[in-house]
Amino acid sequence: MARLANFLYYLAMRKSTLQLRHTGSHPFGRITLAGFLSKNHGVSFDHPRVLGHYAVVYVVDGNAEYADANGLHRTLTPGDLIVIFPELAHAYENRQGRDWTEFFLVFDGPVFDLWRQCGLLDPRQPIWHLEPIPYWLQKFESVLGAPRKPGHVPPLLEVARLQLVLAEARCGGQHSAADRQLVDRACALLESDLRRDLSLNELARQLGTSPDSFRKRFTRIVGVPPAQYRRQRLIERACELMRHGTLRDKEIAATLGFCDEFHFSRAFKAVTGKSPREFRRQFPVLTRQCG
Repeated sequence: MARLANFLYYLAMRKSTLQLRHTGSHPFGRITLAGFLSKNHGVSFDHPRVLGHYAVVYVVDGNAEYADANGLHRTLTPGDLIVIFPELAHAYENRQGRDWTEFFLVFDGPVFDLWRQCGLLDPRQPIWHLEPIPYWLQKFESVLGAPRKPGHVPPLLEVARLQLVLAEARCGGQHSAADRQLVDRACALLESDLRRDLSLNELARQLGTSPDSFRKRFTRIVGVPPAQYRRQRLIERACELMRHGTLRDKEIAATLGFCDEFHFSRAFKAVTGKSPREFRRQFPVLTRQCG
């Protein structure tokens, strides 16, 4: 409660601010405008906006309605992040006349076009939800290196900071807290005692879910099935043993629970694209230690 009270006091003391940022650019991109707006009414439905730039608008306080040219219509609540695209007509308006508070960043550049090409920024999914609000507001404000100090701030540094926050938002806001907790526990168990056999059915039971549900949820969030994740960790451990020790491939295979050197070599190449021998050749020190 004390933390919430402090945050509400912080909002009450904030005033609308605007920063024009046209002093420099970088081939990757730049931030051109940023601000914190209180008692704002948004963008009118009577006059939808085509911004001509990318932007993010983080809803700190208040409620509004959002609509865009793709046909999406959503009610916005605190914690919602609007991702605005250069050509997409949109509007978001507080129609009850209540206070609306937002933090926004306007930006452009080919690096963000690449994010879009990869599907990380998708105009069909322009609304993300990010909580807790104090944490994410601080994150977005930190892109500018706040508090603002006199002197030149390299545009590349701001663009890199923005990408880092967007990456965290993309990962953190995409899945529920329950899913993230399940995956965190699963990864810890999958990485524990890599030398012994691990039953994924038993692992699912420990996590309180069915094997099929566990496999699907894990794959959706992590991007690879649980068995493949564990195999990748095994090979990472093999690389560490090659780097820091004097064990030969046969000994590493036995240490990590492979039935023989052949199966270890096959698994190693499936993950790294190279055989253990080829991998060692990249690092002469490994060859000298283990040759």
